[in-house]
Amino acid sequence: MLKKFLALLLATLMVFALASCGTQQTAGKGNLDFKIGLVTGTVSQGEEEFRAGEDMVRKYGADVIKHVTYPDKFAQEQETTIAQITSLAADPKVKAIIIIQAVPGSAAAIDKIKETRDDILFIGGVPHEDPEIVSSRMDIVLETDNIKRGETILELAKEMGAKTFVHYSFPRHMSMELLSRRRDVMKETASKLGIKFVEIDAPDPLGDAGIPGAQQFILEDVPRQVDALGKDTAFFSTNCAMQEPLIKSVLTEGALYPEQCCPSPYHAYPGAMGIEIPQDKAGDVQFMLDQINAKVVESGSSGRFATWKAPANMAMVNAAVEYAVEYGKGNVEKFNKDKMVEMLGKAAKGKVQVSELDGNPNFLMFVTESQIFK
Repeated sequence: MLKKFLALLLATLMVFALASCGTQQTAGKGNLDFKIGLVTGTVSQGEEEFRAGEDMVRKYGADVIKHVTYPDKFAQEQETTIAQITSLAADPKVKAIIIIQAVPGSAAAIDKIKETRDDILFIGGVPHEDPEIVSSRMDIVLETDNIKRGETILELAKEMGAKTFVHYSFPRHMSMELLSRRRDVMKETASKLGIKFVEIDAPDPLGDAGIPGAQQFILEDVPRQVDALGKDTAFFSTNCAMQEPLIKSVLTEGALYPEQCCPSPYHAYPGAMGIEIPQDKAGDVQFMLDQINAKVVESGSSGRFATWKAPANMAMVNAAVEYAVEYGKGNVEKFNKDKMVEMLGKAAKGKVQVSELDGNPNFLMFVTESQIFK
């Protein structure tokens, strides 16, 4: 009897111990007394921010991070976007709402929420609506600094050994003020650094030949340019659909590729280099960087390819959530530039350069450090 009693007592104690451990783990994950609403695209429309959202849910728990998505056809379904955002504010425990990307309908949703609640912190990233409209409604707006990138991309190309810089674009893109201004800054910076700047008109992917025609042009033109200008030529294109053939061709020709139009380890590199991403590695930035690095070294192009260490949109999500946590704890006001810059640096795993949009001090544009694969 005594042996049975002791065995039963030991089993009971083990159950309590395990239950206690489980409780502590749960409390450690979601021990915040407030919630944060997070709105991102779906995997098909914005995989980087969606994966970052999943990471934040894993870190803080689904009871703290209320992660929802806007529709894939967000331009045509603004009412659905508005409904998704406003539904988060219906929970009185939600103290912050983060929208990345801040697609059309975001400003209208905030207006609606503010009719009944003024305590919620609003952070938006990659705004699709007019900067004045967005910055007047959100407490903090985050965006990559494309004008500054006109300097940093050329400086990176110089560091990689570039003597010439080829800029591919087409009239439709060059009619966009932001892209043409960046091109002008690139020209100026190239001149200062002693780099020859070559501007080449490529077919518009929306033209008669479509995306296949634009991609074929890149595949055929890069070898021509390398023959004429030499292998120490850096290549850049303003168009997303051109990145994959550009990486393939530059890799084959042994030229230089400092950065995509949208800097991220995930943008075009996997497709161009045949990198498979296992399900358990989805959203694992370091895994992707390691895979690209291995492919670059294997091809004999060490030191001639680069990208940002962290995807810009992932960094925005992570920094915004960490800032919102501090706000919910009462450690920071709705807008504190220094704190947000600190959070961005941690999320981007390196130094960030932050500037403010003219007349909008809460509209923060940033660039961060690159990784040269070698």
